Amino acid sequence: MLYSKSFINTSREDPKVAECKSHKLLLKANFLYMVSSGIYSYLPLGWKVLTKINKIIKKQMDLAGAQELFMSAVQPIDIWEKTGRDKDLEEVMFRFKDRKDRNLCLGPTHEEEITEIVKRYINSYKQLPFILYQIQTKFRDEPRPRFGLMRSSEFIMKDAYSFDIDSQGLEINYQKMHQAYKVIFDQFKLNYVISEADPGAMGGSASHEFMVPAEIGEDILYFCSKCKKYYKKEGKCLSCQSETKPEKMVEIGHIFKLGTKYSKAQEAFVLDKDGKRKPLIMGCYGIGVSRILSAVAETNSDDKGLIWPKTIAPFDVTLLILDKEQTQEALSIESFLQAEGFSVLVDDRKDPAGVKFNDAYLIGNPYIMIIGKNYRKSKKVEVENRETGQKHEIAKDKIKDFFRDEYNTK
Repeated sequence: MLYSKSFINTSREDPKVAECKSHKLLLKANFLYMVSSGIYSYLPLGWKVLTKINKIIKKQMDLAGAQELFMSAVQPIDIWEKTGRDKDLEEVMFRFKDRKDRNLCLGPTHEEEITEIVKRYINSYKQLPFILYQIQTKFRDEPRPRFGLMRSSEFIMKDAYSFDIDSQGLEINYQKMHQAYKVIFDQFKLNYVISEADPGAMGGSASHEFMVPAEIGEDILYFCSKCKKYYKKEGKCLSCQSETKPEKMVEIGHIFKLGTKYSKAQEAFVLDKDGKRKPLIMGCYGIGVSRILSAVAETNSDDKGLIWPKTIAPFDVTLLILDKEQTQEALSIESFLQAEGFSVLVDDRKDPAGVKFNDAYLIGNPYIMIIGKNYRKSKKVEVENRETGQKHEIAKDKIKDFFRDEYNTK
């Protein structure tokens, strides 16, 4: 991708509307466009990251045996009235009427709708168990949208739902999702914490939160620095009796044992092996997909800009052309790297070197490659690791091997 042909329009000034580091950097580096308070468009760089996040999530959901579907964003209010959550979520629910005078809402979540779908088709224990999931936009009329994508009115979420005939089956699926979440979050290089949590308005018997320490967090956990353990409540450490200290946390994932809350309310029953009608046993498993983008930006950055993990960076390499006479050499390098499966952002602009370096650091691709006047004699490029700052002088014929080693693609 040539920078001169791309829709990348970074800013020199910090945006005045930014409330935190990730919000500032994602706007400044042109990953997001703020449509209005709590409402954002994902620009090409941001969409590249989001697409890679989705790909990682989908892979693990599929490996866990979950099947993908896509539910409607517009939902009838009457399915919410069955569970009483039309009242529980009344303050954050976008409601409206269509021309037929039907009461509708924009879905803040999809437990009710998935239950309506499943009860239409499932009537026997022989059809169980299974897990359905989607990645979709949710809508909540937040009274105070904050911190960019962290608390917005429109956000992207992965929600999965398991269906079983008994609690033993639910436990199996719950642990399956629990493990899948760990694999997913490990790939985002997030220093996450798993904590038992209150199911709240979702209901059910148990739940676990996946949380990331961050100053903008709206949740609190208590940390023992000796044992490296987190607790939901303040109190001395249960292991060593040391005093714990509060740490702010951002929730990025939450899993719930819903049990029969929705199936009973919505009459989603199946026949068991004895021919008796039983309510479906449900689990729910959510990941804040758009929140991950902000969580990574918040915790993986420095005073120069963003530092994306290799797994979700918009490009693998930013290639800076500092000598226009070496443009063809740069395009040759881009060509063979792309043939190896690596994505390259070639900064071919006529701007000064300082501008190019500033943008390369701000955007935060894992590697910055420089081809300048020294290349004429040495035939070597300089490659800088964005995360560590380590620099390498690499001959052109060794560039492939370098990136194969760095990305373990040999």
